[in-house]
Order: sequence, then structure tokens, then C-alpha cells
Amino acid sequence: MAHIAWLGKKSPFCGNVSYGNSTTKELKDRGHKVSFIHFDNPSNSKASNPLFLANNPEVSLPYLIKSQVYTIPSPRAEKELKFSLERLNPDIVHASLTLSPLDFRLPELCNQINLPLVGTFHPAFDIKNRNLTANTQQLTYQLYAPSLAKFNRIIVFSETQKKVLAKLGVKKEKQIVIPNGVDENIWEPLIEKNKKHDAVRKKLGDGRIFLYMGRIANEKNIEALLRSWKKTKTYNCKLVIVGDGPMKPTLENSFSNLSEDKLIWWGAEMDLETRVAMMQIAEVFFLPSLVEGLSLSLLEAMATRTACVATDAGADGEVLDNGAGIVISTDNVSTQLKTIIPILIEHPSFTKALGEKARDRVIERYTIKKNIDAIEKVYIELKKSFKH
Repeated sequence: MAHIAWLGKKSPFCGNVSYGNSTTKELKDRGHKVSFIHFDNPSNSKASNPLFLANNPEVSLPYLIKSQVYTIPSPRAEKELKFSLERLNPDIVHASLTLSPLDFRLPELCNQINLPLVGTFHPAFDIKNRNLTANTQQLTYQLYAPSLAKFNRIIVFSETQKKVLAKLGVKKEKQIVIPNGVDENIWEPLIEKNKKHDAVRKKLGDGRIFLYMGRIANEKNIEALLRSWKKTKTYNCKLVIVGDGPMKPTLENSFSNLSEDKLIWWGAEMDLETRVAMMQIAEVFFLPSLVEGLSLSLLEAMATRTACVATDAGADGEVLDNGAGIVISTDNVSTQLKTIIPILIEHPSFTKALGEKARDRVIERYTIKKNIDAIEKVYIELKKSFKH
């Protein structure tokens, strides 16, 4: 068993947080020791020594700014991180990269104290750079590539992402493709109604449910989905938007004329059982993103046997290929959805068939067990090489 120092995020809630929580839980369940290092002390904290307690598996680093997208560390964060790693003396340092200036210092820090460094690189992308958002994300990849090349191993989510980094100078042999994974025993189709399911259904009201769950930000392109939904005869169907983010107030105002019979703004939902129940109730899950990595929400929807419609940004098109869902281009998303949504509404048997194929795909490729098996192989390889 290994001792892993995991550098990641605990808040605010985002895909990186889900990835860190689920992966470290599974590692601990398998007997590994995990020390979780994350930014959790505002720089004006009065704590005199907030970074390390002898029997506490968590380490808190100070920060100036923290958001869903990026973190600005306090000037003393690097020193405290090095001190923590020296005290913890782990076998492996695994950084679930948080888009922080501290990310770029990790290779040198770990080299100084002779620790193997693994990184998981999350940022969304669109390999074809078809829009301004994709071009902006490409700059992120260009900025990170020189630092990633110094990691001992970099975990990416797809062959497509691997090719992007290889073109930017990150050697292919350093990159390991390990897709996101979900627990198919948690994210499963509804077998029997329970109190949580009944409470969610009561709040949603009658009708068929179509769903988006995730950050409400520009790159998620939710406006295109809302425009399409607004112009479609939806009959007894409701679109439910679950999540929060910078675009939420603007979109709520722009589409305020849609009644709750057609559109529900649910807000952020932190309760796991509630999120599972919503996925189980939904017939269709939409992910109209302009850029993506490999969406955990998409995999969760697929695992619950929900029909999925997603763009081909990032690895999502690869996930849904060969009939596991409907894949659309990031070009003219709204126009494509205006054609697709009526078909999904009018043919529930079609959505059911898509959902069954989606569940099969997750079991085949994207379970958390397969994910952790692959990560453990990386750890074993690095432990052996560093012993020599």
C-alpha cells in the first residue's frame, strides 16, 4: 500500500472536487493512506499554524482568491506546502491540478525532496478550436505544457487530450490515459422509489424531465440550450437547470418569461442522493459545452440510464460514440438542438434505448474501479523506479 499526498480542491464544488473526493475515497477503501492537501485558509485567517496537525490527514494551505475555475495562493503557501510534504514524507505526490500558480512550482518542489510527482490535468478543450472559448483554453494548455513536461507522469482523460499535449511538447510516454470513472452502484437506474426520489419528484411536479447539471458558465453554452427549448413545443416536458455560476443571473433574467411548467431553475445541489434521484428521474441529459474535458456529470447521467446529448468538445464525443448517445458539433449548437429536442420529446422509446446503451458504455469503460486500477498501476511503477 502507498501513502499518497493528494493536492486538490475541496471547494467550491466543481468537477475537480468530485474527482478528488471520489478518487481519494476509493484509494482509502483499498487500504492506501491519503493525506489531502488543499487551499482552505483565507490569507486573513488568524490561525497561527494552520497547515499541519500530526494526526490530521488533511493539510490546509492559505489562499488569496478561490473560485470554481482558479485559485490564487497566499505568498506563504509554497513554503507551507514544502514543509507539509517534508513532514508527511509520502510515497507519491498526486496533484489534481487546480489552475493555480503553485501548480508550476510542483516539479521543482518534489525534485528537491525526491518525491515522484503525478498530475491529473483537467482543463477543458476543443481540439478543433472552433470558437473563442476554445482558443482561450488552448492558451491554458500552452501555458501549462512546459511545467507538465517535468512531471513524472501526467494523467489525461482521452487520446485526443494526449495528442493536444504531445503537440505542445509533453512526451507521450509520460502521459497516461485514464478516463474519469463513476460508481455504477451509486449512479444506477431507479430500481425502487424511495423517500428521496418522492421528495424530488414532488418539487419538480408532474411531467417528463429534461436536465442540465453542472456549472452555469459561458463555456457550458447553456444559453444555446435555453434558446432551443424556448422555441420548441415541449408539451408536458420541463427543462431543469441544476447548478450555479457566473452566468446564472443573466440567463435567469433573459429567460424569465418561461413559466415553471417549461423551465425550472433548481440552483446548486450539494446533496449526493438528491443529485442521483434527479438523474434517475430525468429522461434526457444535455451538455451543450463549447469546451470540455471528460464530464463527470455526463458519465453520471449515462450510468443512471439517462439518454444523453452532448457536443464533441473534449472527450465527450468519444464517450458517446457508436450510438451511446447523440453527439453534436460545437458549431451552431442551438440550431442542432432545435431539430433534436422535438425528436426526443415525441419518441420516448428512442430516449429509453439511448439510455440503455449509455449505461452499457459506462459499465464497459468508465467505472471508478477501472479508473482506480489504472491509477494504482501508475503508483506501483513510480514507487519501483524511485527505489532504484
